[in-house]
Amino acid sequence: MGNFRELLVWQKAKELAVKIYKLVKTQSFSKDFGLRDQIQRAAVSIPANIAEGDELGTDKQSIRHFYIAKGSAAELQTLLIIAKEINYIENEVMEDLVNECKIISVMLSKIIKARSN
Repeated sequence: MGNFRELLVWQKAKELAVKIYKLVKTQSFSKDFGLRDQIQRAAVSIPANIAEGDELGTDKQSIRHFYIAKGSAAELQTLLIIAKEINYIENEVMEDLVNECKIISVMLSKIIKARSN
């Protein structure tokens, strides 16, 4: 605990957030402030909660924040699916980003299980 930047799950979540920020700079998102902002908030919430949880000092507090990060990953998946369905992003882009969310969620499940013991 206490060195979140070394956690692979944090690194992957941070990289995903950067990809999302770059994605929503595109023309299709330019005037949809609500969806753009919600996608950004969900994306940045994942690594932020991982970092906060890892720094809190107790497994109970860490686990709570890791669950919040998992929730944000699910939220981000939902927003990406909506963005695809309203033709803001291509199916392949959506699939790749949703897959990254799923990988992060599995990694979070594993760290939650490890810290629950």
